[in-house]
Amino acid sequence: MSTIYKEILKSAKAGRKQFAILVDPDKSNLEEVRELAFTAQGCGVDYILVGSSLLTDGNMERCISSIKEFCNIPVLLFPGNTLQVNPLADGILYLSLISGRNPDMLIGNHVISAPLVRSAELQVIPTGYMLIESGNITTVSYMSNTIPIPRKKNEIAACTAMAGEMLGLKLIYLEAGSGAKETVPDKMIRAVKESVKIPVIVGGGIRTVGQAEEACRAGADLIVVGNVLEKDPGLMESLSLAVHETVSVS
Repeated sequence: MSTIYKEILKSAKAGRKQFAILVDPDKSNLEEVRELAFTAQGCGVDYILVGSSLLTDGNMERCISSIKEFCNIPVLLFPGNTLQVNPLADGILYLSLISGRNPDMLIGNHVISAPLVRSAELQVIPTGYMLIESGNITTVSYMSNTIPIPRKKNEIAACTAMAGEMLGLKLIYLEAGSGAKETVPDKMIRAVKESVKIPVIVGGGIRTVGQAEEACRAGADLIVVGNVLEKDPGLMESLSLAVHETVSVS
């Protein structure tokens, strides 16, 4: 069991909420990345996820190097494709898109990337990735060629997460998607959390402190925020503080 996963699991069992930011190498220049990393270090961010739907400019390695230059927060790869594997990171959320029926996203890409991941000696965290309907077509839905779970189908989400846990996955990631119009519904978060014993991550569409707090109260163990910080980096501190001070409603 990786040390990073042990910390996520330990925090979840203790009811301590964690906060992560998502950095897209395609959308952030190196100066912006350094500024985000410096700010993240100062306001208690727990993890920095790095990944992109496309990765068009080969900026992954420079992005991770810039992050590590300005903070000591664990860097986790959040890969959008098989090319996004880099040994400079500390670990990888090895995503299996269990909400869809695209075989490449379930296992095909993993077969291709496995030798790279093994040779990179990354801490591997098998993660059940679930796309949730968010009010519009998101980048991840389009790129993965999958249909998100409908927002009101809590039972489908719960059973999908349960199956992922039984298959040995270590995290469940509920994703509304980049550019989401709406966040993952609180009732769905609660239904999933009540159905599994592994930590639950929630991301996509979270733009305010209130939204982050509601997701935590519903049962999210780790909140991920990305797009909104590109427009308002100053929001990071208030989001981090809110997440870390929130407790679940039983």
